[in-house]
Amino acid sequence: MRMLSKNKSAGTPAIQIDGVHKRFGDYTVLDNLSLEVHRGEIFGFLGLNGAGKTTTIKLLLAMLRPTSGKLYMLGEKVDSGNYKLWSSVGYLEEATFYPDLTVFENLDIARRMQGVPDKDSINQVIYKLGLEPHQKKKAKHLSLGNKQRLGLAKAMLHNPQILILDEPINGLDPAGVAEIRDMLYNLAKNFGVTIFISSHLLEELSKVSTRIGIIHGGQLVKEVAMDKLEQSLQKSLVVNGRNKYALKKVLEEHGHACEETLDGYIKLTDDHAADNPERIAELLVKCNQPPTSLRVITEDLEGYFLRTIGMTRGNK
Repeated sequence: MRMLSKNKSAGTPAIQIDGVHKRFGDYTVLDNLSLEVHRGEIFGFLGLNGAGKTTTIKLLLAMLRPTSGKLYMLGEKVDSGNYKLWSSVGYLEEATFYPDLTVFENLDIARRMQGVPDKDSINQVIYKLGLEPHQKKKAKHLSLGNKQRLGLAKAMLHNPQILILDEPINGLDPAGVAEIRDMLYNLAKNFGVTIFISSHLLEELSKVSTRIGIIHGGQLVKEVAMDKLEQSLQKSLVVNGRNKYALKKVLEEHGHACEETLDGYIKLTDDHAADNPERIAELLVKCNQPPTSLRVITEDLEGYFLRTIGMTRGNK
């Protein structure tokens, strides 16, 4: 079990989950889950539907209690009665709004319902989220990305230090994802907001997060910084020739593990082959089996995710 510090200084992680188990009867949803999210970080929480993402978020929001283990945010133990903590946490599950009211009017209603006394909080959140050009526009006329931006603005009226987002990029087109990405980067970099964002889509999550944690079967199976992710992607060398049987035999006789792909190519599965394709080409030419094609293939993000959780395509 990861040991986590409990002091409440500015150096503590924004979110700490320490050895959390959650069971419903005999069914275990979370199994010794531990993770830390640094302040000012955009942390992507990735997993298939049913992996434990939403349960984790409900625990962080004190909507559920852990069977065992502890959760902290900003150094404070998560507790439904800790009003000081909840004044520093914002949450968005689904962006809702009044379609015939303007952005400003929607935010004013949300401010009153949340009991935020400062009327200027509306102008502040409009500025933070780049909604100035749209504040007089009716919500029904916003783009998908700006509708989500409005939802985030409602979650940030009380100026939280932590923003928890449950599947906020699902259904957005590439332009919408780009809008959300730029907005989240701005919040994290310029305003120091810590963002915890869940999704089951690595491709989209990789575009908005600075680090991801992969949950599967209620356990955290991988953590990786997005600027290091490319180094984790598997590479393989794929070759073809006029006599595939002879070509494969040459490769295997020289210690290379091979397999035939569905489209009839020979894939070298040993790591160093993809790093040295020119040596493979030289070997085949020397052995009178010159390749007709030779290329390095890098694993895509879906393949990496499925490999990490021990699954293959078509077996989700």
